[in-house]
Amino acid sequence: MARSNRDLFPMMLKLSRRKCVVIGAGNVAADKVENLLSCGAKVVVISPKAVSRICTRANAGRLVWKQRRFSPGDLAGAFLAIAATDSPSTNKSIFRSCKARKILCNSVDDPTHCDFFYPAIVRRGPLQIAISTSGCSPALAARLRRELARQFGPEWGAFVKQLGEHRREILSTSPNARRKELLKQLPALSPSAKSDRAGRHSPTPRKPRATSTAQK
Repeated sequence: MARSNRDLFPMMLKLSRRKCVVIGAGNVAADKVENLLSCGAKVVVISPKAVSRICTRANAGRLVWKQRRFSPGDLAGAFLAIAATDSPSTNKSIFRSCKARKILCNSVDDPTHCDFFYPAIVRRGPLQIAISTSGCSPALAARLRRELARQFGPEWGAFVKQLGEHRREILSTSPNARRKELLKQLPALSPSAKSDRAGRHSPTPRKPRATSTAQK
């Protein structure tokens, strides 16, 4: 029986200081590399040649570039791998090598040979909105990303950071009996918030106020 797309498990991974191997060094691979670097991953690129973006990162010491063809031994100690060569057969071979070593692998543009997919992402500071169609329509995911990017403007980054500051203050100063109620109030927008012509909301954090209660 064919597996359902609903079998996919959505989660946010911490990749900081984890070895991630990218096989291939073209423009598609470069995009994957940038995403991995932004998460603090230890990136190793395997490819005889590389586009300028990867060369620049390698020269700056941001990643390790091994200028040769892939060998299964390159996967030693890897947390995940991305097969992004221009050869479908090579990508399939890399996927099989990963599977034998129980390493997560994404084979670019080949959903059948992927353990995970890259969602379309809207990033606003600590706020991340991920959209996936489970590989059914990347174009639709891209369209939804553009729509959400218009709805949630850059101001949302500062808003979410301020929510985090308020949350830390509540956790450190509020009585245990009040914390849950105060934390639920945090995402509320100020009544004065208005939508602009693009339909975006300009959020204004409103710090929850603790009401006094009689102490016995």
